[in-house]
Amino acid sequence: MKKIALLTIIVLLISSFTTNKRIEVLIEKEIKTAFNFEKYSKQPIAVSKEVNETLPIKIDDTNFFKIKTEEKTMGYYYLGQAFGKADYFDFIVIFDKNLIVSKVKVLVYREDHGSEVGSKRWLNQFNGKKTTENLTYQKDIAAISGATISAKSMTNEVNKLLKTVTILHNKKQL
Repeated sequence: MKKIALLTIIVLLISSFTTNKRIEVLIEKEIKTAFNFEKYSKQPIAVSKEVNETLPIKIDDTNFFKIKTEEKTMGYYYLGQAFGKADYFDFIVIFDKNLIVSKVKVLVYREDHGSEVGSKRWLNQFNGKKTTENLTYQKDIAAISGATISAKSMTNEVNKLLKTVTILHNKKQL
C-alpha cells in the first residue's frame, strides 16, 4: 500500500512539472494567432543561476521561450500559473521581439467561479504593456466582479513577469 501511495505521489509530481499535450496545442494556437505565421520553433531561455536567484519569477526550461522563424527572433512567451480562490489556473503571456506584451490568454481555468478572468475583453488590457510598467489592479487593470481573487492574482503575476523580463533584458539574458 505504501508503494502505491509513493508511486502515485511521484507520478503526480512529475506530471505537474511537464506541460501536457492539451496545453501545448493551446500555446501553439495562440502563438500562431499572435504572430500570424504557421511555422516557428521555440527555444527555452537559459538563465544563469546567479541571475535566476534575483528574479521575481524563476525561469527554467519549461516556462519561458524564445519564438523563432528561420533563425530570426519573433518574440517570447511565458507559461505561468496564477491562483484563484481555491486552485491554480494556467496562462500564457506572449511578447513581441521588443518585449511588449502582445497577448495574454488563460489556457486552463479549474474553478467554478471567477472564470471571467479569462475573458478576451478583460485580458486585452494587458496588450501593449511594456516591461517598465507597474500595473495596479483597479487603476491600470479593471476589476472584475465575481473574479476578484483571480483578477488580482493575474495582475500580480503579470507584474512579476514584467519585472523579471526587465531584469533578464538588462542582464543580457534575452
